[in-house]
Amino acid sequence: MRPLFCEIRLNYLRENYQILKKIHGKKLLAVIKANAYGHGAVQCAQALHDIADGFAVAFLEEAIELREHGITRPIVLLEGTFDAKEYDLVEQYDLWTVIHQQSQLELFLAHDWRKPTTVWLKMDSGMHRTGFFPHQFAAAYTALSQSDKIANIVKMTHFSCADEAERSMTDMQIESFDLGCHGLTGEESIANSAAMIRFPEARRDWGRAGLALYGVDPTGEFSGSLKPVMRLSSRIFAERILQPHEPIGYGANFYTKRSTRVGLVACGYADGYPRNAPNETPILVKGLRTKIIGRISMDMLTVDLNDSHEGVGDEVELFGDLINVQEIADAAGMIPYEILCNIKRAKRVYLK
Repeated sequence: MRPLFCEIRLNYLRENYQILKKIHGKKLLAVIKANAYGHGAVQCAQALHDIADGFAVAFLEEAIELREHGITRPIVLLEGTFDAKEYDLVEQYDLWTVIHQQSQLELFLAHDWRKPTTVWLKMDSGMHRTGFFPHQFAAAYTALSQSDKIANIVKMTHFSCADEAERSMTDMQIESFDLGCHGLTGEESIANSAAMIRFPEARRDWGRAGLALYGVDPTGEFSGSLKPVMRLSSRIFAERILQPHEPIGYGANFYTKRSTRVGLVACGYADGYPRNAPNETPILVKGLRTKIIGRISMDMLTVDLNDSHEGVGDEVELFGDLINVQEIADAAGMIPYEILCNIKRAKRVYLK
């Protein structure tokens, strides 16, 4: 069996949720869209079901999958609906939908709801992607609040720069949101993972824990103990010794500078490891840090083995406990979200 394993430590997921819930102080959604950022939406939701206040997904099909696997907690559709027919399923599966544009608002009000429901009304406070502009928000809120089809309205927005050291954009968005919501009653949700950590004033009634839930600090400033939920590992399955000034791999973009033991690892870009990870990207072999040398191939990559490595059979950590996925993302010019969401072909092992 090919020795590529993707371990998902569900106990770490639970610990991270509880840490973030304590930081936020109020109710907290676990964001498990995109198959829980590559971790497995159903398994993650089941692991959190007894402690999570609710879940957030991108669209209807993701929510239905959770309901059909026994998830009964509130589920928010962050993209809302795409056509009128979806409201039948929103009602059937007891979901909370986001309304972020006029057409969704009109379709919602035109639907024949059997009982009042909860909606999340989104403001565009400055990201300029989705949401009602602040000067339009009160009118949309009023149209919903006057309808007998509404049980509760949660006011929300999304930050564009909460993970960056410069805080002026986020300060502006908070101010814009608060001005647009002035005089409008009800719960609020504005903090994503980064805002939850960096902006105490963003901790409102509902937080939305995404990347941090999986143990990756989006700010680089968190002093707590978030643990990486995913660990990707493989083994050295072959090795060779090359003399000085010998090329390795496609494109011959790396030449040895000395006599070099080269280990071959069962993992490549078809498994989701970034193809553009450069020479000297960190990797762990038998518990010791070393580096990738040569280009990443479809099914394998090559590493520099030192005298402490035995060679064939040695375990390799591509990222996880001692190699942070952020290091790989930085080296490859990517973000951790991309890497986590792209991992495939590895044998999944869920640890409770």
